[in-house]
Amino acid sequence: MKRELIHSLTSTFEGHAQETEAGVEFWLARDLQHLLGYAEWRNFALVIAKAKTACEVAEHAIGDHFVNVNKMVELGSGSQREIDDIMLTRYACYLIAQNGDPRKSDIAFAQTYFAIQARRAELIEQRLQETERLSARQKLTHTEKELSDVIYEQTGENKHFGLIRSKGDQALFGKTTQAMKSQWKIPANRPLADFAPTIVLKAKDFAAEITIFNAREQQMHTENKISREHITNNEAVRNTLLERGIRPESLAPDEDIKKVERRLKSEQKKSLQNPDGLDT
Repeated sequence: MKRELIHSLTSTFEGHAQETEAGVEFWLARDLQHLLGYAEWRNFALVIAKAKTACEVAEHAIGDHFVNVNKMVELGSGSQREIDDIMLTRYACYLIAQNGDPRKSDIAFAQTYFAIQARRAELIEQRLQETERLSARQKLTHTEKELSDVIYEQTGENKHFGLIRSKGDQALFGKTTQAMKSQWKIPANRPLADFAPTIVLKAKDFAAEITIFNAREQQMHTENKISREHITNNEAVRNTLLERGIRPESLAPDEDIKKVERRLKSEQKKSLQNPDGLDT
């Protein structure tokens, strides 16, 4: 398919999108019928029925994506008649395309179009999750540095900071830092946090933030007091996670954060060099 035709079909499809008062995007089935090359409604209705079944099998509520409506249409005589129609989400349009006749060129285009759109959404979601994790890791690095500084401010030394952090890990995971590194198969010279999932990074950061706050507010002038405070805070965060069904030591490790950071930087560089890259 020529590039011009692809852009034309894309514009035509997107041009039929409408919005509810709440800002929810939708298409009308009667419009989609003609966009996908179906001359008769009864034939298109069979495709919609298959799409609804696929929606149900995928464990999505049919009513969330297929909403029956009525609309008035002009007749040749100048009078009006009420006909049935269906409001469709983008996901519903995707399911209809997947269940249409692939011999129709419009269906073939729609199947490819929605496959690309679905993949694009997956990539965007993945990038957002990776960016959030990288941000959480950077925030934890900053917070732990501040905690080290606070220990020095309050006690005059911070040579035992690593030990205090390890005691915090044991309180959070119920296992030592070394035991968790062995479990997650982390190289001995790499920080545990570089392989921790986002929820763990944020849990460690929250506990450290509380330690910083209380160490200053309560004027803790010994490392022993700050250490006990840090243990207590990590235990409290662990209990909160357990109450919500999250057991930190049972979570799987995530990808090396350094690899994630390199990938995000590389993708950002490519997008700057080729701003239309996602459309090619």
